[in-house]
Amino acid sequence: MTDLHPVRRALLSVSDKSGLIDLGKSLAERGVELLSTGGTAKALRDAGLDVKDVSDVTGFPEMMDGRVKTLHPMVHGGLLALRDNDAHVAAMNEHGIGAIDLLVVNLYPFEAALARGADYDEMIENIDIGGPAMIRAASKNHLFVNVVTDVEDYDALLAELDANDGQTSYVFRQRLAQIAYARTAAYDAAVSNWMAGALELEAPRRRAFAGELKQTLRYGENSHQKAAFYTDGSNRPGVATAVQLQGKELSYNNINDTDAAYELVAEFDPAETAAVAIIKHANPCGVARGATLAEAYQKAFDCDRTSAFGGIVALNQPLDAETAAKITEIFTEVVIAPGASDEAKEIFAAKKNLRLLLTDALPDPRKAITAYKQVSGGVLVQDKDVGYIGMDDLKVVTEKAPTDEQMQDLLFAWKVAKHVKSNAIVYVKGSATVGVGAGQMSRLDSANVAAAKAQRMADELGLDASLAKGSAVASDAFFPFPDGLLEAAAAGATCVIQPGGSMRDDEVIKAANEAGLAMVFTGMRHFRH
Repeated sequence: MTDLHPVRRALLSVSDKSGLIDLGKSLAERGVELLSTGGTAKALRDAGLDVKDVSDVTGFPEMMDGRVKTLHPMVHGGLLALRDNDAHVAAMNEHGIGAIDLLVVNLYPFEAALARGADYDEMIENIDIGGPAMIRAASKNHLFVNVVTDVEDYDALLAELDANDGQTSYVFRQRLAQIAYARTAAYDAAVSNWMAGALELEAPRRRAFAGELKQTLRYGENSHQKAAFYTDGSNRPGVATAVQLQGKELSYNNINDTDAAYELVAEFDPAETAAVAIIKHANPCGVARGATLAEAYQKAFDCDRTSAFGGIVALNQPLDAETAAKITEIFTEVVIAPGASDEAKEIFAAKKNLRLLLTDALPDPRKAITAYKQVSGGVLVQDKDVGYIGMDDLKVVTEKAPTDEQMQDLLFAWKVAKHVKSNAIVYVKGSATVGVGAGQMSRLDSANVAAAKAQRMADELGLDASLAKGSAVASDAFFPFPDGLLEAAAAGATCVIQPGGSMRDDEVIKAANEAGLAMVFTGMRHFRH
């Protein structure tokens, strides 16, 4: 028995009418009877197509503002009936139910309403009922029925019909069904997550996750791992929404690192100052502010020139020619920026493998969003770390208070430390990192690593003293003992910013006073695992 089945009757009911007329005409040319509802039927008729209203099939008019139109046995019987089951066929004949071989449905634009900030009542009206019900029915009966939920599958459907003389194969219908179930799952996820937010439920009993494929990847973190990149529909400015102008396809690690870079550089308001972040393996190896992007890039690069090779560069202002020229002096994997000049694009065009990503904006570092992390057997869910500390939030705990200039460097260091893997120690001088210690098992080790990097770069630059001399130092969490603090002082730090809250705060403060350090507490930590 062949798995090919003809398409003789189709039901079309879409909110997104892109490609609808061409699809309707193509189906009609193939002799397919068209059923439709409301605005879809009108659009097809206006295009000169012969369309039968679903209300004529069901014997009931559309009612309750269109809420009730397809929820009827004449529709669902036509979708669910097994064509090779004698009892099903007998029921169809007895009740005059015609088989529906093709369902084309895309749902009410709930996600679009959510994105534009619609109020509660409007969101409720954008929850589709009949659409998901039909999609699930048709998908269940994919042994006989085709279900198309995405406009991008219209051409594939027509190609399948042409290849099989007006019929479709079982494998093709299976693929459509999988896509359809994923679409209704994503839709229900959007609805349930929106409602949890509207009800201010911090931990709903059930939480749904969904994503749409943006690209398949050659491999994951390593070449033996399979991977793909999915978007969540939030349209947050960044790697998921950026346009790639040139360069090779992004890898899994490129995407992860570019996201880290852009989220970090967004901490610095482009209206106040240019800023550049250079990332390697999701950690910053150089971050700086400057009067120009070129100056900021040079300062960031001079923090750790070795690690910057093959790194990711993020800018908080549109890329200009001078900065582009500097970036191309070494091998760089990816550059992401909120725009670029034509001259900068021309300079990059000579570096065919350099990926240039452009966005329309910077992400809002204070916008609350939900973050997910997979663990064996489950998913950890939390608010994204949008914690902010300003000048007025700092508490001076030492005998010596920081100068205004030191305060600026302390706050700069604190913003960077937020984006460094814990345990994090960051030395900053003149609004530029001069040493970064990331992801060590003890805070003392991180202080040592950061100090060693500062000394190594001083040697490379031919300086007499470590870059950390006269610096401000940030610790993402409290110093549990004075040892890490004293290591920073030995490296040349003159002031410290840390959360405080340790049982030994008094010992640490005493050590800071004895070392002549100024120290402020934030009352907030920034663990990043």
